[in-house]
Amino acid sequence: MPESSGETSVVEIDGIEMVRLLGPQDRLLTRMEREFPLVDVLVRGNEIRLVAPDTEEGQRQTGDAKRMLLELVDLVRGGVNLDDTDVSSAARLVDSRVASSSGVSGDVAPRDLMGEAILSSRGKVIRPKTAGQSAYVNAISENTIVFGIGPAGTGKTYLAMAKAVQALQRKEVSRIILTRPAVEAGERLGFLPGTLTDKIDPYLRPLFDALNEMLDPELVPKLMAVGTIEVAPLAYMRGRTLNDSFIVLDEAQNTTPEQMKMFLTRLGFNSKMVITGDITQVDLPDASSGLRLVTSVLDDIDDIHFARLTSQDVVRHSLVGRIIDAYTAFDEKRQAARANRTPTSTKPNTRGRA
Repeated sequence: MPESSGETSVVEIDGIEMVRLLGPQDRLLTRMEREFPLVDVLVRGNEIRLVAPDTEEGQRQTGDAKRMLLELVDLVRGGVNLDDTDVSSAARLVDSRVASSSGVSGDVAPRDLMGEAILSSRGKVIRPKTAGQSAYVNAISENTIVFGIGPAGTGKTYLAMAKAVQALQRKEVSRIILTRPAVEAGERLGFLPGTLTDKIDPYLRPLFDALNEMLDPELVPKLMAVGTIEVAPLAYMRGRTLNDSFIVLDEAQNTTPEQMKMFLTRLGFNSKMVITGDITQVDLPDASSGLRLVTSVLDDIDDIHFARLTSQDVVRHSLVGRIIDAYTAFDEKRQAARANRTPTSTKPNTRGRA
């Protein structure tokens, strides 16, 4: 697109910061153009030129792209190593349309959210990447019990576990307890090979994988051996009082109302609980989810917070958010069709009668 044909904005960036901003093979540059389809991003030495059609939408996208670039430069200067999801998250935060539809304040800056590290491990920094994730993380710091409810890819469990490891390292708690229900989804436990530990391991494996990312893999078995970290099925929580602990219940949509009540009443002194789940993906046979019920039972109790994440908080591949939105729209249409469906007439057939 010729630069003189439309709206042009220029951002000057130092050479080293330019290299870190664009990333290998200019992949972050490609992501910028994908987030703002009307904007051509042109690199000229130490300048980035943003060129778009001279229309209202072109001007809006140019303004948003420039704000995003300036925010990303600040992050790079602060030592943040950017990836593709950072560009997408920053683009959503500066997009006024997304902000207004999601209830996010217009003065939320990417550097304020994405510059706050929860945990650093083996060169990897764990931090919130969206406004919803930031609110969720802050709620965990400020409340005793937090429910993280939202679709796949929103970081519900991962961020909760990062906060748990942070609390342990700061000596705010003396142990971490990670649990999830062992719900049979397609296979019966009795038919799976091995011991009971072997049978339940597939259900707990995601928690182990996350732990090994956040801590030295050689340290995890030692902490588990002495009871500092415990990973167990939800059934093992019955009858216990969990003091001085950070407890994370994952896949909570697959708890029954009785199991949810049992778990919540395990709370002891100087402890925190984070309960995560997606109420749209219940694997229980009768679909009676304890997570779905608890949102109405405990919604008005102080020191209990419900953080609701959406497709705008998905930090996986950009397609994941669109897939979630498509399924949500499909489910809404299906429910509306069921509600409008009239019952079949039961009037008896009197044809042929006198």
